[in-house]
Amino acid sequence: MEYLHTMIRIRNIEESLKFFCDGLGLVETRRTESEKGRFTLIFLAAPGDVEHAKAHRSKELELTFNWDDEEYKGGRNFGHLAYRVDNIYDTCTHLQKQGITILRPPREGRMAFVKSPDGISVELLQKGESLPVAEPWASMPNTGSW
Repeated sequence: MEYLHTMIRIRNIEESLKFFCDGLGLVETRRTESEKGRFTLIFLAAPGDVEHAKAHRSKELELTFNWDDEEYKGGRNFGHLAYRVDNIYDTCTHLQKQGITILRPPREGRMAFVKSPDGISVELLQKGESLPVAEPWASMPNTGSW
């Protein structure tokens, strides 16, 4: 397993970049905008992790700016932790055997979500290309929220 990023939702891009970049010294490594999803993702890394972050897309802070106005309550501004795993299906099977509910199954062989006992969302992403679609994951519905 490899640590990828921590995601937080932000309400103002300029203020957030001033805090994280100008204040803390983090460096923007990449940015993605989704017109369809109505969001902007900004990835930041500590100066010593910039090259690693650019090469491996890990060791980053993901700032998520949703274009539609929303007041974040109940911790919704904290998004999730993300880890890359060698085999998403094996990892999810192992978690199920531990009694952990797969909230968002890896239907496409690439991404799943679970929650910690304290309700922290954890995103699991398949290393490399997505695995071939397989059951029981392909037809497993989402459970709860992540």
